[in-house]
Amino acid sequence: MTSSAGQFTIAGQAVNRLGFGAMRITGPGVWGYPSDREGAKQVVRRAVELGVTFIDTADSYGPCVSEELIFEAIHPYGEVMIATKAGQLRTGPNQWIPCGRPAYLRQQCELSLRRLGQDSLDLFQLHRVDPTMDADEQFGALRELLDEGKVRAVGLSEVSVAQIEQARAIVPITTVQNMYNLSQRQSEDVLDHCESLGIGFIPWFPVASGTLAREGGPLEALAASTGVTPAQLSLAWLLRRSPVMMPIPGTSSVAHVEENCAASGVVLSDDDYEVLSSLS
Repeated sequence: MTSSAGQFTIAGQAVNRLGFGAMRITGPGVWGYPSDREGAKQVVRRAVELGVTFIDTADSYGPCVSEELIFEAIHPYGEVMIATKAGQLRTGPNQWIPCGRPAYLRQQCELSLRRLGQDSLDLFQLHRVDPTMDADEQFGALRELLDEGKVRAVGLSEVSVAQIEQARAIVPITTVQNMYNLSQRQSEDVLDHCESLGIGFIPWFPVASGTLAREGGPLEALAASTGVTPAQLSLAWLLRRSPVMMPIPGTSSVAHVEENCAASGVVLSDDDYEVLSSLS
């Protein structure tokens, strides 16, 4: 059960820190429906069966597809918190265009509410800060949605420390979602800043390990010596790295969901943690 990974509280609701990222339950290029729609829904259900209480999605995954499948798979959600995002236009497979117009963010919030079957979104995240628009207007739109009760909590994605502070001057920030994993730690300062403020840090692409996991590489060797998989080692290291860390490994495979969730029970020795920390 993922509860052994510890919990983090969002909008007064405690969720297990090891969550599930629902980007990969869509079609190729994060576009359209998956070839096995029922299989995708079973992946979501299996994650919940294994104790996942935090699922991360976005209006742009599909687009719309991920939110729709989550609704079909597990609504009503009970203790499961659904975090979604808005702020990226989709014009085709693997194409992403930031769009932070306040009217657009409001529209997408309303559409996510409809697709997810909620009166208020648990966590609404700005998918990207639109560089073509005034950032304060984007943060202000989030503040309005929070004040109106359309959303219960607000998060940001792919931001700097300066942007977090700029946003916090306008709206309370509950989570930040940046790329972060064993081999890509360029957001180390953002993580440390979030920890100092008690802001949840959601590392996307959490099990990416690049050449560290190559055949005969250091991660594979350590995994073999500890009896776990490289993915489980990567997730266990993230969970130990910070109490505000909330990894969201994603997959379209039930077997991989089971493997990832089992990482919550991996206890790293001090020596193994230091070895992993030195691998970047």
